[in-house]
Amino acid sequence: MTVTVEQPRTSTAKEPRTADKKIDRLNTASLRRVIEPDTDVQGGVGQGQVIPSEMLTVADLDLHLTDSQRTTLSREELASVAISGVRFETFLMSGFAAQMACSSDLTDPRIVYMLHEMGEETRHSRLFIRLVDQLQPKAIDPLQTRLGQWFFRRVLRVVLNRPAVFCVLVLAGEEIPDLFQKKIADHPETDPFVRDVNHYHRMEEARHLAFARAVLPELWSEASFIDRALIRYEIPRLIRLMFNGMTHPGVYRTIGLPALKTWLDAARSPSRVALRHEATRPVLAALVDGGCFVAGSIPARWRRLCGVGRSGESE
Repeated sequence: MTVTVEQPRTSTAKEPRTADKKIDRLNTASLRRVIEPDTDVQGGVGQGQVIPSEMLTVADLDLHLTDSQRTTLSREELASVAISGVRFETFLMSGFAAQMACSSDLTDPRIVYMLHEMGEETRHSRLFIRLVDQLQPKAIDPLQTRLGQWFFRRVLRVVLNRPAVFCVLVLAGEEIPDLFQKKIADHPETDPFVRDVNHYHRMEEARHLAFARAVLPELWSEASFIDRALIRYEIPRLIRLMFNGMTHPGVYRTIGLPALKTWLDAARSPSRVALRHEATRPVLAALVDGGCFVAGSIPARWRRLCGVGRSGESE
């Protein structure tokens, strides 16, 4: 008698992952309205002070600046932030492109959303470049040296091959300017065009943040020991540098202040430290919510970056 053993059937269907539905919704939302800044965000920046004095990095330093100096500094600081935004968006697009190039499944909704986000970031960058062109900044960034460029390329090489590390930096790079933009967009003394630029940018950045939070838990589960160590111990230092580097030291020299000393003093000032804490705490919250950290044992460098205790509570 011949016995036929039925072989188990193999399925080519992809196993759904927890974040799939959320990412599908983000893809749908990205299709509903495509905002073209060249036509939908028209106008230009005015001639005077473009952001309120209380949002300047030197607000706590008890400097006796003239109205002309405040106007110049406001325009130089805003231009520096916009340039940092463009550079960060190129970093983000490089990371997404690297992930897409190595993906075994280009139909993954994550890949589709990355394409949506890259398209949105190119539009943001064009708008920021238009803003910088109108501001006509004169400051020279002393951090853009050969050493600075070497350091940036080295970070790129490390981070782009580590999706979990990249995701945490993306969260930081979105959360930090989002808070800054919210504060100046809500302030009545902000230049009207600058307010419009920030409102437009924040609309789409909300989806970008939702995507990064959605994929972080699965990236953490796949992360290597080295990746997890980098996130715990080294990434907080890099995020602090990102925050302080949004306004580079050269802006202070345009109004006759010592560049490096003023930059360091501003970074340590109470309002800037408070802004850093407020901007980075959502990143830490995403790490806790994603199962990367456990409340009660937050790593020390993250506690110092965000100004929190072991359980993530404000100090």
